[in-house]
Amino acid sequence: MPRLRTTATGMLCQTALACLLLSLATTSLANDYPTEARVDYVLGCMASNGNDYLTMQKCACSIDVIAEHLSYDTYEQVETVLGMQDQRGELGVLFRTERGMQDQVDALRQAQADANLRCF
Repeated sequence: MPRLRTTATGMLCQTALACLLLSLATTSLANDYPTEARVDYVLGCMASNGNDYLTMQKCACSIDVIAEHLSYDTYEQVETVLGMQDQRGELGVLFRTERGMQDQVDALRQAQADANLRCF
């Protein structure tokens, strides 16, 4: 009988360890944005929505939700695309019409919509 208890305890410990590692992996994925990028987003969000403590909390929540949806590399690429869409001429047209770039912009818009629902 003691052998069964040891096996059950061992399995319980293994399951708890697996859950902990999964939790840490998810947290690290959601936190791959540099602090500077998060602060920049929050400051821009606050400038658009009001400069008070409650808005700061909502904006911080918003970038956390976006980080759950998009890797930092994708977020950075989309920010570049959005900035380049305002350019005149052929370069601007490329950034406004290229399908792959528009798919990334749509992914950011969906992440922002989820952030608005969850945070604002």
